[in-house]
Amino acid sequence: MDPYQLSIIAICLIFSAFFSGTEIAFVSASKLQIELQNQQGKLSGKILSFFTQRPSRLINTALVGNTVALVIYGIYMAAVLEPIIADLLPESINTTSSVVILQTIASTIIVLFTAEFTPKSIFLINPNSLLNILAVPLFIIFCLMLIPVWIIEQMSKFIIIYVLRQTYAEDRQVFGLTDLGNYIKRNTHEDVKQVNVEVDTKIFNNALEFKTVRVRECMIPRTEISAVDIEDNIEELKQEFLESSHTKVLVHKGNIDEIIGYCHVLELFKKPQDIESILTPIIIVPETMLANELMIQFIQERKSLALVVDEFGGTSGIVSLEDVIEEIFGEIQDEHDDDEDWVEQKLDDDKYILSARHEIDYLNDKFHWYIPEGDYDTLGGFILSITEDIPTVDDVIDFETFDIKIISMEDARIDNVLFRLK
Repeated sequence: MDPYQLSIIAICLIFSAFFSGTEIAFVSASKLQIELQNQQGKLSGKILSFFTQRPSRLINTALVGNTVALVIYGIYMAAVLEPIIADLLPESINTTSSVVILQTIASTIIVLFTAEFTPKSIFLINPNSLLNILAVPLFIIFCLMLIPVWIIEQMSKFIIIYVLRQTYAEDRQVFGLTDLGNYIKRNTHEDVKQVNVEVDTKIFNNALEFKTVRVRECMIPRTEISAVDIEDNIEELKQEFLESSHTKVLVHKGNIDEIIGYCHVLELFKKPQDIESILTPIIIVPETMLANELMIQFIQERKSLALVVDEFGGTSGIVSLEDVIEEIFGEIQDEHDDDEDWVEQKLDDDKYILSARHEIDYLNDKFHWYIPEGDYDTLGGFILSITEDIPTVDDVIDFETFDIKIISMEDARIDNVLFRLK
C-alpha cells in the first residue's frame, strides 16, 4: 500500500467526519446559548451567531466540504482496494464488476462508521461545546469555499423560487421558546443544588407555558364563591363578609348562575342603604379563554376580578388578577387560600391523608406520583371523573397504582381522603 494514498484517505475521512459532525451539532445546538455568547463578546459566539443568522451558509459549507472530501476519498480508496480485492477473489468471479461492487461495499462501510455514525454520535453529546472549539476553523473553511458555497446557495434559491414556487427566506428567527426551555432545563440539571436557580427556573418554565393556560385552570370553583342576593339587605351582606373573611362578595339575582356584580367591603363605610347602590359590574369570561388574554383585559379595564362561565352560561367560578399571576410566580397567599384546611399528612411510606383540594400537578411534582391529568385540576376532580357521581364517606376508588378512600365530605364536596399506594 502506498503511504501517500493512505494519508490522503485518512485526511479525507477526517474532513468528512468534521463536516458531518459540525452539521448535526449546528442543528442540535441551543441557539439561545449561542446568542448569549455573542452578547458576551466571545469570538466563537460571534462566528456561530453569524451562521445562525443564515443557516444556509454553514449547511452549504458542510455540504460542499463533505462532498469534496468523499469524492477524493472514493478515488484514492478505489486505487488502494482494487489490487487487494483482485488478488483475494477467485478467478471464477474475478471480474471488473465484482471488484467494483466489493470496493463500493467496503468503502461505504468505512465511511458510514468513521465519517457518519461515530462523529454524529460524538457531536450530539455536547453540540455547543464542540461548536465553540471548532468555530474558528469552520469559519476559515467557509471563507476558503465562499465562491462554491455562494454558487450552491444561488442554485438552491433559484430552484425554490422558480421551480418549487416557494418563498425563499434568508433571514431566520435566531431562537424561539423551545430553545429557551431547553436551555433552562439543561442549566438546571447542571446546578440543581442552588435553590435560587430552581425558583428562577420554575418561573421561566411557567412563563413559557403561560400562553397555553386556560382560565378554568386557575379559577376558584363556584362551590367556594361567597355571594348574596341583590334583594338581601345590608346587614345580610355584612354578615357574609364576616363569615367568609373575603374582601369581595358576589351579588346574584335569584341564583348563583345569575351573577350581576360584586361588592367590596370598603364600600360599607359609605353607609349604603341597599346593595344595588354599591354594586360593581364584573367582567364575564368563558372557561376556555386564555389566561394571558384575561390578564391584558384586566390591565386595560383596570379590573381585578372576573366571573367565569361555562358553555351554557352557568357560573363555573371566579378568577382574579392574582390567580392569573400565580400561574407564573407560584402561590400567593390570599383570602381564598386557607392552607390549614388543606390536609397533607404522611402516615407511612405508602399512605397519606390529603385534602381533595390539592392540585394534581402539585402532588405529582412533590411525591413523584403519576396521577393522570385530564379535564380537572384537583384530586377531588380526579375522583369525580372516575366515579362519575358524588361519592360518600368510606367509598373507595380503586385505580391501577393506588386507591383512594373518602374520609370526609362537606355537603356535596369531597373534603379529605386517604391516599394509598399499591
